Amino acid sequence: MSVVTSSLSKEQQKKLLSLFIHPRLHLLYKATVHGFTAAAFHSRCDQQGPTVIVAYSAAGFVFGAYTSKDYTQNGQAVIDKEAFLYSIPAEGDKPLRVAGISGQCAFTDGATGPNYGALVFLHDDKAEFQSNPGTSFNFQAAEMHGNDFKLTEFEVYRVEGLTHLAAAMKMCTVFIVSVHTRRKQQLMKTILSYKSEIKTVHQARVLLVGPVGAGKSSFFNSINSAFRGNMTCQAIAGTGDKSVTTQFRTYNIKAGKGGAPLPLILCDTMGLEEKADAGLDMEDLVSIYKGHVKDRYQFSPSNPLLADAPGYKQRVTLNDMIHCVVYVIDACKVSLLTANMLDKFAAIRKKTNQLGLPQILLMTKIDEACPLVAEDLKNVYRSVYIEKKARELSDSLGIPLSCVLPVKNYSGELDLDLETDILLFSAVQQMLNFADSFFENQVIEDQDQLDLYRSNEHLRPVGSEETKHQIV
Repeated sequence: MSVVTSSLSKEQQKKLLSLFIHPRLHLLYKATVHGFTAAAFHSRCDQQGPTVIVAYSAAGFVFGAYTSKDYTQNGQAVIDKEAFLYSIPAEGDKPLRVAGISGQCAFTDGATGPNYGALVFLHDDKAEFQSNPGTSFNFQAAEMHGNDFKLTEFEVYRVEGLTHLAAAMKMCTVFIVSVHTRRKQQLMKTILSYKSEIKTVHQARVLLVGPVGAGKSSFFNSINSAFRGNMTCQAIAGTGDKSVTTQFRTYNIKAGKGGAPLPLILCDTMGLEEKADAGLDMEDLVSIYKGHVKDRYQFSPSNPLLADAPGYKQRVTLNDMIHCVVYVIDACKVSLLTANMLDKFAAIRKKTNQLGLPQILLMTKIDEACPLVAEDLKNVYRSVYIEKKARELSDSLGIPLSCVLPVKNYSGELDLDLETDILLFSAVQQMLNFADSFFENQVIEDQDQLDLYRSNEHLRPVGSEETKHQIV
């Protein structure tokens, strides 16, 4: 008995195998040996599991169809989301792969030759096929088979040891989600377990500064939502030319509903505005930095807070001061920052540097700025556009590129998103790291109280009274 061998060249076989993950092909049927008839096809190919058709046209095209389902001749329309048509080019390029049209069957499982709608093989038991692009599958006929309907050979292979590409992608997706879930949990654990090396400071205070509408309040709401496990809107957020935030606010974030507060306080201010006499005043900003502004103080752009005013806190401690400043800028408006706004940032940066406060820049709305990121948030570090905008901000504001962090705030979503949370938590982790830099730079005049002031073991007794380091 003669051995039936494949007509595929090594290169053609390599390209065909590239459509699958780790397959083995077992030749079931060869028309030039077994006959160009539907009966011969079904006698050797029915109930064989996943199979791939390889058709050879007189024009030199090698093309066909794959299904993960059995042929059974039951006369039914078969739905197979893994089915596809393909064509192997003569040179160089990867195989053309055509997925099925959504909502349409992959093939009709009748007693005729294989009928994939767009391609019908062994028509009338002849060495030819029919082409009907748009039925179940859509393609350009010239690209698929060259419009030559005569077949010189027709083979069917059982696909064994198969991890189909779609299945492999699904497995890969599950793996990636698992890795990213662990990453999120690791970030949460790091944030929740943070302890300042200053014994008397249990929470790092981070101030959000930025133009109107950049997303300062939305950033707090997003962080709060991510830790609560559901969408929240504690801080008033909105859009427009005027700042929605008119008070100085300090926000605690809790780990879950009714949970313990995070070792972080986010402080929100009025937005920066174009006019010199509008928005957050520089004197008020300095008072906030030094801890003299009480929570819920109502800003007055025309009259900065005075030392004898009701909202002014006379005696402050390191707990009241700002430990890290975070600038918030809309990625969509990086190129639209005016000279007036850049001058305001320059003045703020100068004063912030003088006070020795570490600074970070959050670039928000990255999904609105870049379609690639909107498609998949994991593309943020692959986006050339986002990198370009980060460099523009770094150059314009004089902030190191490593301190420009991309984030996406929650806005119209109803459910939390893993990738969004990871970016948010990564930003919070950096804020805590930068706050540590501020604490490490503090000078202690009374060396006798060094052990009380600085903690090596980062432990604090719950409910104990601790000495506060007074700062005037």
